[in-house]
Amino acid sequence: MSENQSIENCIRDNLEIYFRDLDGTEPTGLYDMLVKLVEKPLLDVVMTHSGQNQSRAAEWLGFNRNTLRKKLLEHDLLK
Repeated sequence: MSENQSIENCIRDNLEIYFRDLDGTEPTGLYDMLVKLVEKPLLDVVMTHSGQNQSRAAEWLGFNRNTLRKKLLEHDLLK
């Protein structure tokens, strides 16, 4: 990935590769799959940069601490 490539373009490029690799097979559950694949690294990186401070991380993400805890549990990211 080039330094100037945006996250949006990175996702777009990888989705194009995904569809190419499907070789005509129709995908199912694409939205849920993509959200889960993006959410876990997002939570992991934000928790790292917040020093594992859940209140700060929740604020950065724009939701409450209880929602963050639920998502961290779902992704097995509670340390």
